[in-house]
Amino acid sequence: MEKITTIGLDIAKHVFQVHGINGAGATVSRRKLRRDDVVEFFKALPPCLIGIEACATGHHWARVLMALGHEVRLMPASYVKPYVKRQKNDAMDAEAICEAVTRPTMRFVPVKSEEQQSVLMLHRVRELLIRQRTMLVNALRGHLAEFGIVTRQGVAGVGTLIALIEDDDHDLIPPLARSALLPLIEQLQEVHEKVNAMDRQIHAWHRSNELSRRLETIPGIGPITASALAATVTDPSLFKSGRQLAAWIGLVPRQNSSGGKDRLGRISKQGDPYLRRLLVVGAHAVLRFSRKAKVAPTRWAAGLLVRKPYNVVAVALANKMARIVWALMTTGRRFEATASL
Repeated sequence: MEKITTIGLDIAKHVFQVHGINGAGATVSRRKLRRDDVVEFFKALPPCLIGIEACATGHHWARVLMALGHEVRLMPASYVKPYVKRQKNDAMDAEAICEAVTRPTMRFVPVKSEEQQSVLMLHRVRELLIRQRTMLVNALRGHLAEFGIVTRQGVAGVGTLIALIEDDDHDLIPPLARSALLPLIEQLQEVHEKVNAMDRQIHAWHRSNELSRRLETIPGIGPITASALAATVTDPSLFKSGRQLAAWIGLVPRQNSSGGKDRLGRISKQGDPYLRRLLVVGAHAVLRFSRKAKVAPTRWAAGLLVRKPYNVVAVALANKMARIVWALMTTGRRFEATASL
């Protein structure tokens, strides 16, 4: 077999597809591998360049192959798709990956460590539990509204509903309905305790990570947002500026420009929706207390509020926060109170 210099690896759950080429670009290997045979196959190969789509288990296989001495590059699946020729199957996908990984203008995804993926897993599980808690609260409100019981929104309103359900000294709720709602209350309390446990774990990791602590010094960024940024942005030097980081998160308007005319719309759903939501929520918190604060970060936002709608200012402020995040990550400095958002 001729020496393989570049491989496109289409990963899956059980069957992997390999497409290898030599230094001249000629195809020298096209084969399928079972999951148990992947490590042995690449262990027998000399060090080469391996391209993988940045999808599920992509970071795991990148770490495994890098430990064998290979150079692994992850690519967004959307950037690989244009290289697929006509029909789509595993062999064509592997060939497209092999072609895309050799492009000089291709953008690659840094390989995350196990620690970074573990922290992000805490965030993902926490988000799932919060969604479940919201579903349970909405179910309680909807069911009790059928009996004319409506309380105010927020934690206090939920507490009132729970107290009414657990109190059997009144006839506002039929006994059969109360027996149906009690399991929801038990599940709600259990989910709430798990969310608090996740928060404690995230805060513990935040205190142990120097970068996350530095990011927390930015107004509007707390331990949750700081830890998510520190775990997600693996290598900030890949971004030439803070504007590129903000665009990567998805805090820039959609462009539809042509003929020298700039047409900018609303922000799109591209980027990282979790980081974008955290930064926008943090920007709303800064704006909410801007009138009470007397520090420089609120002056810029207050001046912008005079000319722009509230939501637009919040997104603009989140964009600026992302640029400051990039500056702190690349310089190793902390946010100074005299600086301006």
